[in-house]
Amino acid sequence: MPFPESFLEELAARNDIVDVVGDYVSFTKKSGANQFGLCPFHGEKTPSFSVHSDKQIYYCFGCHKGGGVVSFIMEIEGLPFPDAVHFLARRAGMTVPDEGGYDEAVQRRTRLLQANKEAARFFHAKLSEPDGKAAIDYINKRGISKEMTKQFGLGAAPDSWNALTDHLVKRGYSQEELLLAGLVRRSSKSGGVYDFFRDRLVFPVIDVRGNVLAFSGRILGDGEPKYLNTSDTPVYNKKRNLFGINLARKSRAEHFLIVEGNIDVVALHGAGFDSAIAPLGTALTQEQATLLHRYKGEAVLAFDADTAGQRATETASKILEKTGIRVKVLRIPDGKDPDDFIKKKGPGAFQALLDQRETHIEYRLLTLKQTHDLESDPGRVAYLQEAQKLLASLESDVEVEVYGQRVATETGVSAEGIKSGIKKLRDQKRKQAKRDMEKAGTRPSQSMQPKERTLRYTNPASAKAEEGVLRLLLQDPTLYNEALPLQPEDFSSPFLGRAYEVIRDRIRAGRENTAATLAPLFSSQEMGHLIHLLNQPEDPAETKQALSDYIGKIQAEKRKQNPEANLLDIYKLQ
Repeated sequence: MPFPESFLEELAARNDIVDVVGDYVSFTKKSGANQFGLCPFHGEKTPSFSVHSDKQIYYCFGCHKGGGVVSFIMEIEGLPFPDAVHFLARRAGMTVPDEGGYDEAVQRRTRLLQANKEAARFFHAKLSEPDGKAAIDYINKRGISKEMTKQFGLGAAPDSWNALTDHLVKRGYSQEELLLAGLVRRSSKSGGVYDFFRDRLVFPVIDVRGNVLAFSGRILGDGEPKYLNTSDTPVYNKKRNLFGINLARKSRAEHFLIVEGNIDVVALHGAGFDSAIAPLGTALTQEQATLLHRYKGEAVLAFDADTAGQRATETASKILEKTGIRVKVLRIPDGKDPDDFIKKKGPGAFQALLDQRETHIEYRLLTLKQTHDLESDPGRVAYLQEAQKLLASLESDVEVEVYGQRVATETGVSAEGIKSGIKKLRDQKRKQAKRDMEKAGTRPSQSMQPKERTLRYTNPASAKAEEGVLRLLLQDPTLYNEALPLQPEDFSSPFLGRAYEVIRDRIRAGRENTAATLAPLFSSQEMGHLIHLLNQPEDPAETKQALSDYIGKIQAEKRKQNPEANLLDIYKLQ
């Protein structure tokens, strides 16, 4: 472990979890020592995320993530354990001990970030050299100013197989490090490495802390792919990051403007719309929506008007709305992208469009309307059926009333008829949900399973007793002597057996098993499950008897699974 446990305990003590989580979550109610708010890790409209001030732990009853203050920062900021420790140490004004104790993974992460930063400098410097002429010509052609070029750190990847590789190797980076960072690829023929980005305009991908995580390169001539993006690396996950977020989060605008391409982001910032961002070679993800929700309460989607753009708009709307973000849609005339529209009409005309942005429901209704002939009875019926299905999915009765009336007016059908159709669909949905719940109730072993598939139980009956043993030892370490008959191999769940071994050995060594000290020993999914089982009720007056019962159940289930061993025990007794 890279940090002394005494330091981790002090770190947790000086970073009260309620205060830390409060920087990301708005608490809406309190129950005893628990504060509740909307979960920052998944979309929900009813608060199921709790923070326990006495235990200094958090847990979401919806997505089952949980842990202590270090685990929370690891999850919310996407940081490895040591980086999360440094994050909290800076917050509390603490000095981190034993810098030389950094483990290999952290040293590697630091090196990769440094390599990326050096690569960004290399690409940017090339704009001033003959190698960067094609990129400069393209920048000028697209009307990107010098200010925006510098602000976004744009650069040029030379038309060379090894220019970047040679530059970084001279500065002490190994080929293995460059491969891990995604800056080079290995040749299947020669076994050597070559530059991944060649003859492209390069956009650095920078996170909210200013780290250069990755790159996106646009081709300067004809060919495919138009954009080439860094694959996931130890420092970069495309699902968690957005191009331009480092700048857009500081915008005074109350919304994020989400567009499809990097060029659109740069052009919009140059025109004064500095809240523009773009996904990175993927559809908008839940992780990206959660990141956005941290900074602003509204998102405006400005995707292409083609079929693919419409699908992307619908998908993004659902994800953003689940996260609690208000969603609006910008419809640009003639199917133009934001950059083309601003060049032709100017920033003022784009602002006028922005002022007239539609709600995502208005957008989806209009899109449906455009695909049906409302002058014909079959077309009107098809539109009504799809519109009612859309409105039935809304949770707000007010929205259903307003948009139902609009559909009625458009189609010449009575508002009562629209309401009746929507009610019927909602009733069907509720009945199906009830059937699904009842069906799930007939499969208790399924409901007992951990949410994380890698932790699934092969013997749920034994695993529940194994969970009970861990819960009691975490709540009261003095019970350890009562658990002496158990060995890790007695556990049917490999994870619970390993957790038992860790907790047992720490009790033997006189160490505390707190969320802070256990965090570096388990993955975020494993910590979440430990917090989940710790939150289950247990009668404090009957702990010894409960522990005895749990041990008995584990041993009985083990005998069931291994009858041959059971027979051997009988023969030995005889």
